[in-house]
Amino acid sequence: MRVARQISVLSGRETAPPPLGELLEFMRLLWTLDHGLQRTSKQMASSLGITGPQRMVLRILGRFPGLTAGRLAHILCVHPSTLSGVLKRLQRKGLIERCADPRDRRRAQLGLTDTGRRLDMESPGTVEAAIQKTLRGLPSSRVNAAREVLTALADALDDGPKRRGASR
Repeated sequence: MRVARQISVLSGRETAPPPLGELLEFMRLLWTLDHGLQRTSKQMASSLGITGPQRMVLRILGRFPGLTAGRLAHILCVHPSTLSGVLKRLQRKGLIERCADPRDRRRAQLGLTDTGRRLDMESPGTVEAAIQKTLRGLPSSRVNAAREVLTALADALDDGPKRRGASR
């Protein structure tokens, strides 16, 4: 289903979305994007055996072998506890391995196994393939503008609970 079209629940006919205003329309587009990411991630799990977030971890570790879990969580802008489940599933599937850091044996460095390296390549039907196709079709000025908006929104969402918690 295209973003600009939706099915009218009452009549069963295709209709244009009602005028929502700038704020609600932007939120609707974000919701649509989130739904598309979730749907594609589930399809990836069926076709590749890994979800979108798991693939993101593989692709990053393929470029930066030896990262610690904490550093990887920082790069992904997630809490380390959020990442630990993803890492455990990837390790169970034999796609990543943990090795002791030679400078500090208490810390583990992450890397891809041979099987993980085989998944660390461009592949159709992935979230990144859709994003890459979209980015290639847009001028860099529009991509940069979108990056600014998304970064500002991510920062605002990240700051929200901190501000509310500080005022208590």
